[in-house]
Amino acid sequence: MAGFPKWATPHRKAQLVNLFLRSGGFCVFGHRPCPNPNHHYQLYIEGLIGDWVADDRAQAEAEWRALERAMHGLAERKPERGQFNATAKDAYYAQQPQYYLDGLGVSGLTFRAFAKVRLASSYVNLLVDIAGPLKGASKARRRKAIRYGKALPAEVQEKVDQVCGRAVRHYLAQS
Repeated sequence: MAGFPKWATPHRKAQLVNLFLRSGGFCVFGHRPCPNPNHHYQLYIEGLIGDWVADDRAQAEAEWRALERAMHGLAERKPERGQFNATAKDAYYAQQPQYYLDGLGVSGLTFRAFAKVRLASSYVNLLVDIAGPLKGASKARRRKAIRYGKALPAEVQEKVDQVCGRAVRHYLAQS
């Protein structure tokens, strides 16, 4: 039904066709010389469509009000001012990864590739040496990944993730 208005349900379109076939495109009530111009098919269906649109709008509003009442009846309190309650905080931290890979780069001092890793829920950044795992990718692929943030091959990315995960666990064990 792409391109059709919302009121044009199959049932309503069938009603319009039946009305047209019955009236022949003229008076919908069957008057041959029709005294009332509002009985003409085109004017009549414009009013009918307006009624259908109003009915759809009223139904959507009633559904929205019913949904609001149902949601209001749940008695769930929302966190105030963006703060988590204890349950929501535990669920959030359980789903959060241990670290985020912010980017790849090359050290200006050692000319070795490294990954900038940000610890989850923290401002701490770690710089992890990943020159070893990147050996599995071609020189062009490494450069594209470092310069433009393009994806590494899956096996190389897995090795980089393992090295970064080990570095993060080591850092957290020391602190």
